Order: sequence, then C-alpha cells, then structure tokens
Amino acid sequence: MFSRDLTVKHEPKSSEGEWTKTLQREIKQARNIQMKLLNAQTPTVDKGEVAGISIPARLIGGDYYDFYLLPNGNLRIVIGDVMGKGIPAAMLMILTRGAFRSAAESTQGPSETLTAMNKAMYDDLRTLGSFVTVMCADWNPHTKTLTYSSAGHNFPVIVKANNQLVEVPETKGVMLGGLPEAVYKDDTVQLEDDLVFFYTDGITEARNKDGEMYQLERLKKTLLKHHSYDVKEVEAAIVEEMESFTEGLPQRDDITMVLLKTTGSTTNITSYTSPLLHT
Repeated sequence: MFSRDLTVKHEPKSSEGEWTKTLQREIKQARNIQMKLLNAQTPTVDKGEVAGISIPARLIGGDYYDFYLLPNGNLRIVIGDVMGKGIPAAMLMILTRGAFRSAAESTQGPSETLTAMNKAMYDDLRTLGSFVTVMCADWNPHTKTLTYSSAGHNFPVIVKANNQLVEVPETKGVMLGGLPEAVYKDDTVQLEDDLVFFYTDGITEARNKDGEMYQLERLKKTLLKHHSYDVKEVEAAIVEEMESFTEGLPQRDDITMVLLKTTGSTTNITSYTSPLLHT
C-alpha cells in the first residue's frame, strides 16, 4: 500500500520588510495605471486649447478628469472628486471613469451624462457609503457655447479676454450616489476667446503654515494675472502660486484642474499629470 503524508505544509512567512516592499511596488504600479488613464490619448478640438493636471495628495488619488470628443465635433469635459483619499478613492475613481466613458457615448448633453452616471454608480456608492462630485461640460466650437451641469461640484471660473470675471449661473444637482433618481439641469454660457477654469477643492482648500486656506478669491486673482498666457503657462502659474502659498507643507488633498481657452483656430488637446509635486 502506498502511504500519503497528510502533514499540512505551510509556505514560509514573508518578513515584514518583504511585505512592505511588495505593497510599495503594487502601489506604484497602481499609480502608473492611474497616471496612464489620466494621460490617455486625446482628440483634437476646433477653436480652443485644453490642458488638464491632477496631483494626488498620496501616491494615488481620487480626483478625476477626462476629455471625450463627440461625433458632432463637440468636446465633453468632466472633472470629479471622490470622497476620501488614497487607494479606496482611487478605486472609485476608476469606477467613475468607466461610468463617464459609457455615458458619454449614449447621452445628448452634460445633464443626461450625469443622470446616466448616477444610475450606473448609485448602488455601488451607497454600498460603500461614498459620494462623487462631478462637473460635466460640452464645448461647442461652432456656436462657441459651453453647456454644463453639476453634481455637487464647484462651478468653473471664466475669465473674459477683457480681464473680467464672469459669474456663471449655478444650478447644483446632488452628488453622485446621493439620490437614486437625481435630476440634473444644463446651463449654457457664450464664450469669445475666454479662459474657463475647472477645479477641485484641493486647490481652494490648500492651507499654509498659519492654517489659512488658498480660497477662491486668491485663485481668481491668479487667473486674472495670467489668463492671457496659453493654458500650459496658466496651469504652471497656478501650481507655482500654490507651492509658494503652502510653503512646502505636505499636500492635504488631491489637486486637479482643467483649463479650456477658446480661440479662433484649431488646437490639439493636451493632457498632463505632474508627479513632481508629491513624493
């Protein structure tokens, strides 16, 4: 008869150092995936230039922005902020991206897109006890109009070519995950060689050593000072101003912005994510 050794053999336990290295490696891989998604191939848009930047407070974050070129030539822009930070927020950020990409293909405007996203995400968000704020906007280069809708998110700041700030009508809908049958509303503004600045509250709520917040008014002053530059230069100026304001303090929240500058010519959309401001 053959005898069998029924002794349970345990794999050797990894040391704490090995586990830490594995975890760090996997987090870096997750960051690389997130950065690649944020830097996905971008389309070309008429009569405008666009830039986006997302700087996570940790190695990976929960902020999200995206560009989607519609069949009619319009550009759909989305920017969102998932409740929380780190890996859990990053996982919900991926869920948000999938919902947006799916909704963008089958909806007529920003409000319909938000409605579809909420229906797709509601059950999962309620199960997890989380929310996502989202601003969605369509840029129509033919009529030079921006149609937008908010799911509990900050409204964009618009700087006119004549150095004037425009207060856009604010009709806020509830955050994604707030109500199962949430209804969202579109508003439209006319643009003429203007700068539109979308952002998450990691910018306005950044703090300095005295505990003072950066705030919306300081952001507006920075935009007024630099709005005549191209979008990448404006973007860099805001990051520089924030670095100066926070005086090297650790970043408390994810920082994300999208800039749309309308012009009379055709320009490529660019998307940029900086890994240099957080280590």
